[in-house]
Amino acid sequence: MTRTLYSIVFTLCMPLVLLRLLYRARRAPAYAKRWSERFALGGDVRQGGIWVHAVSVGESIAAAPMVRELMQRHPELPITITCMTPTGSEQIRKLFAEQVGHVYLPYDLPWLQRRLLRKMKPQIGIIMETELWPNLVAECERAEVPLILANARLSERSANGYKRVSWLVRPMFAALDWVAVQSQAEALRFAPLGVNKSAMTVTGSIKFDFRPPAALLAQAKSLRDGWGERPVWIAASTHAGEDEQVLRAHQTLLQQQPDALLILVPRHPERFDSVARLVSDAGLLQVRRSQGGVPAAADQVLLGDTMGELVMLYACADVAFVGGSLVPNGGHNYLEPAALGLPVLSGPHRFNFTEISDLLQGAGALQLVGDAQSLAEAVEALLQDPRLRQQAGESGRAVVEANQGALELLLQGIEQRL
Repeated sequence: MTRTLYSIVFTLCMPLVLLRLLYRARRAPAYAKRWSERFALGGDVRQGGIWVHAVSVGESIAAAPMVRELMQRHPELPITITCMTPTGSEQIRKLFAEQVGHVYLPYDLPWLQRRLLRKMKPQIGIIMETELWPNLVAECERAEVPLILANARLSERSANGYKRVSWLVRPMFAALDWVAVQSQAEALRFAPLGVNKSAMTVTGSIKFDFRPPAALLAQAKSLRDGWGERPVWIAASTHAGEDEQVLRAHQTLLQQQPDALLILVPRHPERFDSVARLVSDAGLLQVRRSQGGVPAAADQVLLGDTMGELVMLYACADVAFVGGSLVPNGGHNYLEPAALGLPVLSGPHRFNFTEISDLLQGAGALQLVGDAQSLAEAVEALLQDPRLRQQAGESGRAVVEANQGALELLLQGIEQRL
């Protein structure tokens, strides 16, 4: 009855949902395309195999090693990957081209989810992190599709949000066949929501299993060599309200290190042009990565306005600030720069990655900053002291290596349920 009420409300809200989609399409035109897939019509769907859902870019990147392993171990099983955003879709095609099927996940109405499952007929469903929808889970249970929540994470804020609608989500969590959770703390948050304890395993985060490809490192070295001998720091996955603070920090840094270069990588592509204007308004000389330019000695900012190059740009830097953390977005993946041996800086808002950031901070690999001034001071201290950078970077890499193995545990659990 509760899910029926949810479905009725969702149906009544569909005009607002579509208006929001049109609004987003004004800023990112890709949202105006492939609407039929959001109603489970069309798309590249492969039948009778493995279905993976990765909501957007970060989840798609995290899922990639798992998907590649599944392709090697089960070449006879086709794989279809669903997502929700155009940037996620672009990332999936960049990672796998036509090796996998790909389609947007439809809106969470029972007849739409049922239509998609009838087209896919998957042997198993794997949802990355915590992208759960009540009707989606219920229709998987109805179709007898085993459902795994992989690399599951749950912040305290999200757990409290779920508790407020426990009448709706408890059946959803109880229907999951297996939850491969990132940490014990998160397992304790999942349990009160209805997850069967016998169906939950702490595997760790598969993001620890990240290994930068040699070709990517070679590309980064070639790019960095073209910039000459100058200090470089990166501000990655920044959000609105954060770019301004990063630019102020860079202006302060330039007073002490006038040859310093900032690589600024906004989180969302629809903001690339507006961030470029912010850089110009700050009186800083910039070159845009999308235009293929190489930073000259006079350039002060390289705007990373491309998709799929973040790790390569990390590898070009000496120090990394991870965005979404000076504003209350909860932070982003700290493990990529740590695995590359970079000292990591973060703002105070890191609730999406509390356990990981605590590990890195405890090892001396991650440092918290609170505003533009403290960010500038931290970057300057690290750029001026190679020994301090090396110590923090080696500590971060050690944390990553010590916690690897989650991917193999996840794959073993998937094998048992295939």
